Amino acid sequence: MQDEASSTGRAPRGVLLAAAGLIAFTILAAAVGRWTGVGVAEVATTAPVEAVELRFQDRPDGAVAVYEALDGRTVAVLAPGTNGFVRGVLRGLARERRQHEVGDEPPFRLVRWQGGGLALEDPSTGRRIELEAFGQTNADAFARLLERGSDAS
Repeated sequence: MQDEASSTGRAPRGVLLAAAGLIAFTILAAAVGRWTGVGVAEVATTAPVEAVELRFQDRPDGAVAVYEALDGRTVAVLAPGTNGFVRGVLRGLARERRQHEVGDEPPFRLVRWQGGGLALEDPSTGRRIELEAFGQTNADAFARLLERGSDAS
């Protein structure tokens, strides 16, 4: 014996009420978060403490060379098969540059903020990646580049 919902092609009333309740709860939770700030993550805007402009270049052997943009000094050479997080971030930024038809010539800006945060910025596309969001170990990979790049300043 078939029930009324399956014979008419309509969803059961309970399912519809549950879906409506879920939608209403989601909208309410988003509104409460916006009004009160509860459950909302925000990046504090502080002054930069340290910054360096860097260029990254793929080498034929699979390494990635990192250059200080102002004087062309080599900051680091990331050996093939290492620094997966750095490479992944750079691939994403390179893809975005291709979408904006920006070449690889403009440098990236690596910034340490007053509160200790670390970000990689692409001034040519307006993209900024807050590196702590990916864990301290991953942020440290970029912090080493900042320290080496700052040594020249």
